[in-house]
Amino acid sequence: MTTHPGSRAHPDPTVPPRAHPDPSLRSHAHLDFPFHIDTQGRSAATSDEDRVRDLIEQVLFTVPGERVNRPDFGSGVLRLVFAPGSQELAGAVEYSLQAALQRWLADLVQVDRVDVETEEGTLRITVSYVLLATGRQATAVLERGTGG
Repeated sequence: MTTHPGSRAHPDPTVPPRAHPDPSLRSHAHLDFPFHIDTQGRSAATSDEDRVRDLIEQVLFTVPGERVNRPDFGSGVLRLVFAPGSQELAGAVEYSLQAALQRWLADLVQVDRVDVETEEGTLRITVSYVLLATGRQATAVLERGTGG
């Protein structure tokens, strides 16, 4: 059995390591967002591509100041659900969202386009992007409402 410095050998060699020091040997499962328990009673996992979509959602819908250790993380877009709409505001919001995504996820995606629509208290954001790891084009459509 091979062990790496700073790691302890698992008693069952068939069990894969959780955070292997060699990135090529790490598991590519990520915790799903929002966190939940799967049908087997474990923390639900997701693929690399779904993880990127989850990260986009977190960047867009986290209010700056919400995360204690990263007070500048997020976009603040939820404040705009009740803002009066205009072409100028829509353009500024799309630009600021694209900038936030590039700032926080530049190592994972190339953002091609961000479209924002508001209708009766519902915010719909469509993000078109390229996954840098695979070169695959993807689109995420995310919605948030007022809850009322």
